[in-house]
Amino acid sequence: MAVEGKLKAESKRSGWRALSEQLGREMTQHEGESLWERIFSRANMYAALRRVEANAGAAGVDGMAVEELRQHLQKHWPSIRAKLDARAYAPSPVRRVAIPKPEGGERLLGIPTVQDRLIQQAMQQVLSEEYDARFSDSSYGFRPGRSAHDAVRKAREYIEGGQQWVVDIDLEKFFDTVNHDRLMARLKQDIADKRVLWLINQYLKAGVLADGVVTATAAGTPQGGPLSPLLSNIVLDELDCELERRGHSFVRYADDCNIYVSSQRAAERVYASVQEYVEKKLRLKVNTAKSAVDLATRRKFLGFSFY
Repeated sequence: MAVEGKLKAESKRSGWRALSEQLGREMTQHEGESLWERIFSRANMYAALRRVEANAGAAGVDGMAVEELRQHLQKHWPSIRAKLDARAYAPSPVRRVAIPKPEGGERLLGIPTVQDRLIQQAMQQVLSEEYDARFSDSSYGFRPGRSAHDAVRKAREYIEGGQQWVVDIDLEKFFDTVNHDRLMARLKQDIADKRVLWLINQYLKAGVLADGVVTATAAGTPQGGPLSPLLSNIVLDELDCELERRGHSFVRYADDCNIYVSSQRAAERVYASVQEYVEKKLRLKVNTAKSAVDLATRRKFLGFSFY
């Protein structure tokens, strides 16, 4: 048994070395010269692979399990990379499943293939380095070193400081309704590498497989993939900047945004103006059934109540 275990360990190390050669081939020479090469550098791809394996998750439309990804890359990465470089790579449609919500209804979850999860994760890691420092201090969702608990603590500070009225903004089907043209226009302001812009656009338009039918995606971000949370923060950073420009005290966690003010009259005025901004400027929809103006002690934020 000891000999067998040693042989398995040696085989695993050999597999890692082989994969290292595949992932690193034709990358290390130009590593760091462009955003594209940073994304597909050996170190970044390895980090992405480890993250995808650690996150596990279900298979996508091709049926490939996470456990099969490493062996798949050993055989096919050179051809995958060649397609990426030639802008001939076509992401697979996202497999969509419906998950029941505790309060009733269903939540639609997207499951990309493990190969696409790897590529998205590699992109997310590098793009996060570029974007995170630019994001608002009032944004807490899907950011390194920040959590929902941090967001709740900040909200409590505002309430205890006397801003006891809240404008609770909920965006209706946010991840499904992000305008692709506005998002790509925003990305073009920051990203000069056209290959990266092309690949993001490929993922935005990859389509969805549900009930055996593939449907094109004309709006929204690729839910379930590692890239979606970052893209959502890029979209809503525009809202953060506007709220900061107006001098508001607010906390945003993904598509949940609470603005804290001192009176009901001020809260109602803020609600109306922010709704107009979100719908006319950002081309998103405020869910009026879930959004409200109320005392903060009567509303929950990220599942927490304030007393």
